Amino acid sequence: MAVRGVRGATTAKANTAEEIIEATQELIAALVHFNDLNTDEIASAIWTTTRDLTAEFPAKAARQVGWGDVPQMCAHEMDVPGALAMCIRVTLHINTQKTQREVRHVYLHGATVLRPEYAVDAAALSS
Repeated sequence: MAVRGVRGATTAKANTAEEIIEATQELIAALVHFNDLNTDEIASAIWTTTRDLTAEFPAKAARQVGWGDVPQMCAHEMDVPGALAMCIRVTLHINTQKTQREVRHVYLHGATVLRPEYAVDAAALSS
């Protein structure tokens, strides 16, 4: 078994706790779906937000969906001029039999501009 990195990102609609929680949980659901993850496989999660998202920690959203035993850290992204705003990013470290090529990175909503090759239509996830 190897430790692999899984990347994901999304955007929140507003700087409110509710919007950050909702966006984060949608991203988590997509990462779990596309990578067939269970909590025991997640070694750690590093969450970042752009500096315009300060109302809540993404890790709180993760704990609410059962990731309470997963070590998590939250931080702000570098404040690069012209960078995508209202963005939540994550790097998961997972224990898996999958190769790095088999891991599915997930980018939702406005974050699809960051990595179009990993873009996922969020509406398709709920249908």
